[in-house]
Amino acid sequence: MLLKRGSKQFLTVILLLTLQVFSASSAFSGTVNGLRIWRAPDHTRLVFDLSEAVDHKVFPLTNPDRLVIDIENTKLNAETSALDFTSSPITSIRSGVHEKKNLRIVLDLKQAVRPRSFPLASNEQYGDRLVVHLYDQNTETSKTVEDITAENNRRDIVIAIDAGHGGEDPGAIGPKGIKEKKVVLAISRELKKLFDRTPGYKAVLVRNGDYYIPLRKRTSIAHQKRADMFISIHADAFNKASANGASVFALSRRGATSETARYLAGRENRADLIGGAGSVSLDDKDKMLASVLLDLSMTATLSSSLEVGDEVLKSMGGVARLHKKKVEQAGFVVLKSPDIPSILVETGFISNPKEAKRLASRHYQQKMAKAIFQGISRYFSNNLPVGTLLAAQKAGSNKAPGTYVIARGDTLSGIAVRYNVSVKSLLRHNGLKDTRIRVGQRLKIPAS
Repeated sequence: MLLKRGSKQFLTVILLLTLQVFSASSAFSGTVNGLRIWRAPDHTRLVFDLSEAVDHKVFPLTNPDRLVIDIENTKLNAETSALDFTSSPITSIRSGVHEKKNLRIVLDLKQAVRPRSFPLASNEQYGDRLVVHLYDQNTETSKTVEDITAENNRRDIVIAIDAGHGGEDPGAIGPKGIKEKKVVLAISRELKKLFDRTPGYKAVLVRNGDYYIPLRKRTSIAHQKRADMFISIHADAFNKASANGASVFALSRRGATSETARYLAGRENRADLIGGAGSVSLDDKDKMLASVLLDLSMTATLSSSLEVGDEVLKSMGGVARLHKKKVEQAGFVVLKSPDIPSILVETGFISNPKEAKRLASRHYQQKMAKAIFQGISRYFSNNLPVGTLLAAQKAGSNKAPGTYVIARGDTLSGIAVRYNVSVKSLLRHNGLKDTRIRVGQRLKIPAS
């Protein structure tokens, strides 16, 4: 039937066609504009850059192993062929339209994974994102009390070295595109070499590649490694290019000690808006008890942090201009470990052209690492943890036959373990009524 222009039938057909076109174009309200992938030691991180916030769901399929990611009212506007799946559980990625309006991403996998997904709101650096973590299904092993006791007998002092930022979070960017995340990883690796070459020390890198770790997870890794010291390495920027000099920070429980400290802490803490924050909970504790436990532990830890920070600052003063001649304090999230002395070292301002050039030099990176190493070593020479090889060596050199001189950090039970005697025999042999001891006190060691 031939429809005449202006007839009711003609207008009806035109209206229906218009509605279909409009419906097809409006079905996809959002777009995926980019995909990025990073490999971390225990998981793979897949990031979708979005034009707007979206709803999504993730579910696994088996035989063969796959992971399906459905993103509502969204279409793919990015290339996936260039993604590098090396060392990841992903073998390939496919995409298609689901239910006429949703984007379906299918990850073909080498083996099953434990997926976790979450949206990230836009910030000063990125737009809206969808993050999918694929955790490896490794079997975790537990250690017995006997294992830990054996490890702690003449054990190494463990230093956790945290290279700031990483992955999609480049940190500060200086002249000629120099990125903080690369500079601090290079310094951290040089620092690790120095500790690993020194008998009695063992260094672990919290981040040993170009991937992001949430701030709370960084301290969690230090706990897993049973670290005696946590040091976070940075090379930050300020809103004035003239700002220069190296700094050392410890945690402030009340407020920042300077405007610069406040600015830098805020900038670092915003990193979790880029990468997605981890969390720590004391929900299983009574609120008052949790508060008291944290307060007692953090007071002692903060004192040690300030002490080691002062030693590191003195050493850094030999290779760099100091921004401030004392340890500053600010509310850095990464320093909030209640039981591990923790400091954050700003090796310089990458926003300053002269300092950026030095920080990019391998020779200067080595000099900075050596200065940090010397400061930490000097601290531990006077504060050796009980049960370590260095503490045992110092005890052996300080004692006359059958005696031991109490050093800071010593406990009667620790000395008893070291000399293979009982606490009771130590008390009896020295005429002590309780286990309280003091630095410099001499103990007679009974035969084991």
